[in-house]
Amino acid sequence: MTTTLAAAAARSGIGRLLHPRSVAIVGASATPGALGASVLGNLERNGFAGAIHLINPKRSEIGGRPCLPSVGDLPEGVDVAVLAIPQPFVLETVRALAARQVGAAVIFSAGFAEAGEEGQAQQREIARIAAESGMVIEGPNCLGCINYRARVPLTFVEVDIAARTAETVRPSIGIVSQSGAMMTVLCTVLGSRQLPLSYAVSTGNEAASHAEDYVDHLVADEATRVIALIVEQFRQPQRILVAVARARGLGKPVVLLHPGKSSAARESAATHTGALAGDYALMRTKLLRAGAIFAETLEELGDIAEIAIRCPVLPSPGVAVVGESGAFKALSLDLAEELGLPLPVATDADSPALRQALPPFVGVSNPLDLTAQGLVDPDLYFRTLDALFGDARFATLIVGLIQGDPVTSTIKMPPVLRAVRELRPAKPVIIAGLDEGAQVPPAFIAEMRELGIPYFPSTERAFRAVQRLCAFATRSFARTEAPALSLALPAHRTVVPEYEAKQLLAQAGIAFAPGRLATSADEAVAAADTLGYPVALKAQAAALSHKSDAGGVILNIDSAEALRQAWARLYGNVARYDSRIVLDGALVEAMGRRGLELIVGARNDPQWGPAILIGLGGVTAEVLHDVRLLDADLTADEVVHELGQLKAAALLHGFRGAPPCDLAAVADLVVRLGQVLRGMPAIREIDLNPVVVHPAGQGVVALDALLLIDAASG
Repeated sequence: MTTTLAAAAARSGIGRLLHPRSVAIVGASATPGALGASVLGNLERNGFAGAIHLINPKRSEIGGRPCLPSVGDLPEGVDVAVLAIPQPFVLETVRALAARQVGAAVIFSAGFAEAGEEGQAQQREIARIAAESGMVIEGPNCLGCINYRARVPLTFVEVDIAARTAETVRPSIGIVSQSGAMMTVLCTVLGSRQLPLSYAVSTGNEAASHAEDYVDHLVADEATRVIALIVEQFRQPQRILVAVARARGLGKPVVLLHPGKSSAARESAATHTGALAGDYALMRTKLLRAGAIFAETLEELGDIAEIAIRCPVLPSPGVAVVGESGAFKALSLDLAEELGLPLPVATDADSPALRQALPPFVGVSNPLDLTAQGLVDPDLYFRTLDALFGDARFATLIVGLIQGDPVTSTIKMPPVLRAVRELRPAKPVIIAGLDEGAQVPPAFIAEMRELGIPYFPSTERAFRAVQRLCAFATRSFARTEAPALSLALPAHRTVVPEYEAKQLLAQAGIAFAPGRLATSADEAVAAADTLGYPVALKAQAAALSHKSDAGGVILNIDSAEALRQAWARLYGNVARYDSRIVLDGALVEAMGRRGLELIVGARNDPQWGPAILIGLGGVTAEVLHDVRLLDADLTADEVVHELGQLKAAALLHGFRGAPPCDLAAVADLVVRLGQVLRGMPAIREIDLNPVVVHPAGQGVVALDALLLIDAASG
């Protein structure tokens, strides 16, 4: 974005909030610790050069600054008003601010959507006023925002922005958090590591501005290179997907910590920020596909962000680990396997440069154990790193050091730092201590940061953060070229029974067993004579989505006489189950060959869009939760890759002498389902269970099908 465009963005919408030229403090106070006093102290201490308007009806001045008696006395067009007032006065104040054409408001007070029906009604009214007036509102129930580069802290949390932060032109980290407390925590975590920050925003209840708005701003902001998010619910999923994909295209990593994947956390979210947490698995699938990097803990969020902002290039697969202990070597192998972080094998035979750098008694390996020889021969670290920098198999280096006392660090650190300083590797180098708590001279840590070397007090943290970034580097973002399909949905149906669902989906090329709908026993016998025995008989009605529960499925019928008996038994079973159900008839199907059973389900989420679930059939999926949730636009190769991530994937590849399964046919089925979902948003769910997979080259057959349509489309 050009400077002119950036300036224009700063003067509109979110830009007026984050780049204000004038600020009003409603509820200004001279009392130390009061919210209004803290906001004023922040602005003055950090040298805010714009106009500051104080509103306090009981005082004529505070600290030499004049006070206005009411919002109505403000000049028109103030950029931001900070509301440091109790909840009962907020709504009327927002109305008054809109009348004075204030550009944005920050509402600290809680007691709105998270506090019951009355608070929800007030929050809706705040949103209405904001939409009508064009005013951006941050909160309520938030801790405000900080523009670090322009030194504008609109928060009551004490902020002292170092002068160098405002002067630096280094790429920075932007923070967006729904939780105000977590925003301040993350600012402290990153600030303590001397990491440059651009903005920090807490969105709170998001009455009239959302996390997506601020992410959009950070994606467009030239100073922000990494975006760190702590979000419990995205209220505009399609916007965040577009924003993350755009950030990825610009080379800006988006790192997300999402509290709320447990059922208990989802319940607490409703009483915390008024957010009802959505489907975590679907959200994660979609955002991973767009390009987000997920952190599992607050510490990990900081670690990933640090590597992403410090390193000249992001870590990518091909990790070399350098250590000084055989036990550390074994622990590294264990952890790398647990995390799914491949470590390329290195030997004396295939690593001549490394072999030459090492003493004879140190064997070439990865992880590499240098032993304690580095204390005797400190240049060993330089020679080792020099060899690894030139080895194309290794794209990322983790150096694990036993730091010991400051004297020990003084021996080891200089050759490591000299290698990076003099050789300028085009690959990231991460240094981690094995002995957390050891005293490392601050000058070494400062030099590491200056050289773009992330430093961690523990190797496990380094491994976990590197794994997240390596996984991001190998993720495919290719989209299938298969076009969306549009099918003629049956009119006035919300539940499409099996026989109609199969007729519909067969048009998309999905394979089913041969079958016919019969409305009498005679028709059933005629169908079976054509199909050939044995056959299956299945009751058909929109009101009978779970046929087996009603005794509505009879298998392996081997003669006309047995079929007539099965017909009577089937109708009797359904009548006893629920006499109100009127059957359309019964589906007569040829019994197929046995094979490996999969469950395949498809869903069009009204917010996140289409996704497909696939897993091994039976208890494997239900008890072990061994399923993969896929976006609906994956390529066939990506589908095969995802199948390989199942815990029971070995069954697909010919377990214990069984022939390998037809994975290409499974992938084709998933791609076709994706075409249907993308072309038919009215379809809410498709359930194919089971899908029988035959040996390679012999295809797949879906034995059952259920299709749900949104009532609004009927």
